[in-house]
Amino acid sequence: MKNFLASIVLLAVAVSIYSCGAYSFTGISVSPEVKTFQVNFFQNQAPIVRPGIDQRFTNELQDLIQDQTNLTLVTTNGDIVYEGEIVQYNVAPMTATSQSTAAQSRLTIAVNVRFYDSKDPKQDLEQRFSFFYDFDAARTENEIQQEALDEIYTRLTQDIFNATLARW
Repeated sequence: MKNFLASIVLLAVAVSIYSCGAYSFTGISVSPEVKTFQVNFFQNQAPIVRPGIDQRFTNELQDLIQDQTNLTLVTTNGDIVYEGEIVQYNVAPMTATSQSTAAQSRLTIAVNVRFYDSKDPKQDLEQRFSFFYDFDAARTENEIQQEALDEIYTRLTQDIFNATLARW
């Protein structure tokens, strides 16, 4: 009797998983034929050009996809391809003091992303992603750049991953 109940439970679990369609334990929602990905260089086309932020962004997007999937990074002919450009890098005052000076500033970075899925072109996407970092205006942009880029790029790359592979 125990074996019969265990068989029924196992069958119910198998049917449940099968009826939900293909599920990937990598946390991504792509066709099973997708094995490789490519991230083209995201050139900085923002009006303010900060050296190195484009290469760092490209590397961080590659690293995130490698860390969160079992896809293989290639330099050409990827099953899925990311390309785009950094379109905004600016620092603006956010709040003022009683002396009409900035108390807080905000660094904002925006990236235009084009995503292509050669196995399922219906999933192709072009979208702008942006995020910001607020900091005390007494600090300079050079002082906060490293920590600001850490936070901004973490959010941007995760948002891009969620929109293209996790389909959130």
